[in-house]
Amino acid sequence: MRTHLVIVGGGPGGYESAIVAAKLGADVTLIERQGVGGNAVLTDVVPSKTVIATAEWRTIAERAPQLGIREVNGANTEEFATHHVDIAAVNARVHDLVERQSGDVRARLEKNNVTVIEGEGRLLSPSQVAVGERVIDADAVVLALGARPRVLDSAVPDGERIVSWTQLYGLKELPEHLIVVGSGVTGAEFASAYRLLGSEVTLISSHDRVLHNQDPEASELVQEVFAARGMNVVLGMRAEGVVNTGSGVDVTLTDGTVLHGSHCLMAVGSIPNTDGVGLVEAGVALDSQGNVVVDRVSRTSVRGIYAAGDCTGVFPLASVAATQGRIAIAHIMGDVVQPIELGHVASNVFTSPEIAEVGATEAQLKQRGIFYQVSRLDLARNPRAKMLGIDSGFVKIFGHTVTGQVLGAVIVGVRASEHIFPLSMAVANHLTVDAIANSFTVYPSLSGTIAEAARRLHHMKDPDNIRRPA
Repeated sequence: MRTHLVIVGGGPGGYESAIVAAKLGADVTLIERQGVGGNAVLTDVVPSKTVIATAEWRTIAERAPQLGIREVNGANTEEFATHHVDIAAVNARVHDLVERQSGDVRARLEKNNVTVIEGEGRLLSPSQVAVGERVIDADAVVLALGARPRVLDSAVPDGERIVSWTQLYGLKELPEHLIVVGSGVTGAEFASAYRLLGSEVTLISSHDRVLHNQDPEASELVQEVFAARGMNVVLGMRAEGVVNTGSGVDVTLTDGTVLHGSHCLMAVGSIPNTDGVGLVEAGVALDSQGNVVVDRVSRTSVRGIYAAGDCTGVFPLASVAATQGRIAIAHIMGDVVQPIELGHVASNVFTSPEIAEVGATEAQLKQRGIFYQVSRLDLARNPRAKMLGIDSGFVKIFGHTVTGQVLGAVIVGVRASEHIFPLSMAVANHLTVDAIANSFTVYPSLSGTIAEAARRLHHMKDPDNIRRPA
């Protein structure tokens, strides 16, 4: 008899689970209330990175004068003043790409004979899921419920002047002055993008630096670039309230200061979509934040119920959601199971410049008492970077002083998300710095700096750079 799986949620954790399970011979039903692809495709990753890709073009324009590119009239300007950002056209392209990507995911599901049901799934028991009046029996259930923007009572998004990150794509005009509340990944990415698109931007951070969870040196460099581009960064402040004045917004800070802008983006975190779907009634354990508690093979506290993605509170990354989903299916179907290794997760902040990280952070290495050495090289030294007019960014590698193993890495720069992969491979496969250093790179290439940084850690020759346990 074929195993029947029911998957609640059509995001990366859900559709990856469905496709893998179907390929392993299961009968799969996927329930999705919003649209195939989930938040990652419909309202988060795909649309936000499409806007960011548009903004990235402006960084090329910034470098135009030093590359010898002039306007037709011969003027030596700092940017292409003749170009205008049509945000309505940008957002129209966003919606088109979202529709196409969602369609591609649906086509993959159909090709693998996955049954897709539109509606809200609710657990009745560990072996039954309801969609409206319909009850579906299941041998196992995978919950891929996702998350939604956190909303403050004092700053409720209205979709017009006060917006969440899911509502930005309805704008018809570029905000004259966008105030971004929250300097985490989402807030920093949109602040970076809209400043490049031409908006005046004020970024409010409750911490002493933006992107406070990232490598300190990396976040400080990005903050310096923000300031150089004319962004107003307010540190150590929270927004007490936001009011739509009809013609703009008033944002009141904790010290009583009132900031005036045309629009306000609320980027103050997210909350899991775990309420109202029968989890508590079915006995599924939740943590204090409402996240589904899972182990390293995606099992919940209830036998036969698994969970993947943002609803687990592990890492809010599409790649992690998909991995959790694939692991869950392997465990259900009796395939080879490799428990998730969170220490191997590669992540990226799509600001300009980007920040990519993998493996242990320097703070974690110090906390664990590990002997390590740091190799850091500026991208400005790289010949390819010089050709492209790139003068900011760096590569930083942490190597174990005894084994030479690559423990972690940070890259800041253009397309850092693309360049972190060899270091991700190194961390995941316990490679040494010599293994990276002895691999061929193209000359000239930005990735050449990765090999050079690793080469400098050969035999850990510089004792002054060894970080010893406290």
